[in-house]
Amino acid sequence: MPKPIIYHIPVCPFSQRVEILLELKGLRDAVEFRVVDITKPRDPHILELSRGTTALPIMDLGGGRVLKESLVILRYVEEAFAEPRIARADPYERGVERLMIDRAGDFTMAGYLMVMNRDRARTAEKRDTLLSHYRWLDDFLRHYNPDGTFLFEDFGLADLVYTPMFMRFWFLEYYEGFDLPPDAAFDRVRRWRDACMAHPAAQQVSHDEIVKLYYDYAVGLGNGALAEGRARSSFVFEPDWRGRPMPPKDKYDRIASDEELGLL
Repeated sequence: MPKPIIYHIPVCPFSQRVEILLELKGLRDAVEFRVVDITKPRDPHILELSRGTTALPIMDLGGGRVLKESLVILRYVEEAFAEPRIARADPYERGVERLMIDRAGDFTMAGYLMVMNRDRARTAEKRDTLLSHYRWLDDFLRHYNPDGTFLFEDFGLADLVYTPMFMRFWFLEYYEGFDLPPDAAFDRVRRWRDACMAHPAAQQVSHDEIVKLYYDYAVGLGNGALAEGRARSSFVFEPDWRGRPMPPKDKYDRIASDEELGLL
């Protein structure tokens, strides 16, 4: 029986969610991953699978069966490969897990809007919005597992949903100087965040990879869009990110050239 195929970009946080789940289940080779270059127009075959949308990842199960949206794909993987179970088995705990997951979209959007902002007058507003999400998460964790590390005793579905976002927010640390305040009010969420990023199943990406590839997001350009005067996206595969210099941090003042970013 053919393996399911997931079309993705390697640095995509939504794809990383699925990769982490497969690692936790010991099933990394149960799915074939095929890389999509988002700096080029989508292949007609992929657009046919996605019914015209460009969001990734997409899972092709064969026989015309296609799933989109990372949370939907996670549920499929969890149910199709039932053991070991990663989502909570108890109905009440599963509800708590889903409550936390339901907030992940707004949390993610707050971080991306912050890094893409180039108006200094709005920087504090963006920071405060993101911190409000961290406060909510801290309160949630203190309520359900005050002395623990993860939401429950082990790294589970809710934890893995947030982990790729914590890693992407390395771009906030680099370009915005953002981190959680050294305040006891954030101790619980800080402990959780740090443990999630350090988990062995979540090491698909690195700090420098995120910072280099997401430079264009830091100057307000997403999904392979190009700034005036630039010929190449920071998301190109070649030159490989490992050989590129660290990008300049002065995102509010100018947009770096292809040469500065090591893209030529």
